[in-house]
Amino acid sequence: MRRLLSDASDAEPARRAARAPRRGARTSTRAVAPAVAMALGTLTLTACGSNGPGKNADGTTTVTVGVAGNIFDLPIRLAEANGYFSKQKLKVKYVTTTAATGTSALESGSIQFLNDSPTDFVSAIGKNVPETAIAADGGGNPLGLIVSTKFATAHGLTADTPAAQVAKALDGSTGGASSANTKGEAAVFLKAYGVDSSKVKWVSLPSPAADKAALKSNQIDWFVTSQPTPLAIQDTGDGIVVADSIKVPAWSEAQAGYGQIVVARNSYLTQNPDTAKKFATAVQQATAYMHTNINSTTVQTVAQKALPGIPTSVIKASLP
Repeated sequence: MRRLLSDASDAEPARRAARAPRRGARTSTRAVAPAVAMALGTLTLTACGSNGPGKNADGTTTVTVGVAGNIFDLPIRLAEANGYFSKQKLKVKYVTTTAATGTSALESGSIQFLNDSPTDFVSAIGKNVPETAIAADGGGNPLGLIVSTKFATAHGLTADTPAAQVAKALDGSTGGASSANTKGEAAVFLKAYGVDSSKVKWVSLPSPAADKAALKSNQIDWFVTSQPTPLAIQDTGDGIVVADSIKVPAWSEAQAGYGQIVVARNSYLTQNPDTAKKFATAVQQATAYMHTNINSTTVQTVAQKALPGIPTSVIKASLP
């Protein structure tokens, strides 16, 4: 992970960070151990007001973070499990958000921090939403492209089918899209092998869960989303993962760059710089731990708790 971020009093540094490497993430996510540039110390502390952190009688501060329920949540969950938040005297509550709801939840003040994709962050900045990225907790794109079993059979696709052959099979097919990021990454994959994504019949769906239902009922032929959803669908026999960051160089950390970032609104950072710095510090400590202990019992246990209902084998396949 190269450099991210910022002075929260100025949205331009955030824009510069956002224009750094394009969003990535991979089927084999690797939580990166970056040195993130923190300029929170330069902020002016003012009265907390209505969007100040929740102070507790025991001297801790309660903050709420938006998470997506996928593999990218793990550094934040690990920060809690390993005591990095408690060391910073923070207590964390979680709210599940989607690509469509995350930014609005952040701006409304219902969450103080958002574990966000760089694509969604860039989109928010492009709309002049006053927010800043304060930490990076993922690199590359942990994506899986999963096709229905019916489509796989009709086109002779398996998990081992070369990426170029997979892309050509998707020409003129029906793809599901539940976020601008995953639709964009699907287009990147197709373009790399000479397939025009505009020829795909796109079906807009509200969430990966809706993608999954549409795939199972054969309303769509395929979709792309973050792990472990694709591997979990494959595990139940309802589809086959035919592309991931191992097959798709553009989804790898080396080419995609930042995979996940922690975002906060500028007004919160101005009023609560110490809390923001503590939160970012704890997340970076967890990211560093995960980077070097990916196969540890601790990481596996946290993953299983964070992703209930996902088979252990699927989680293990998603983590590396």
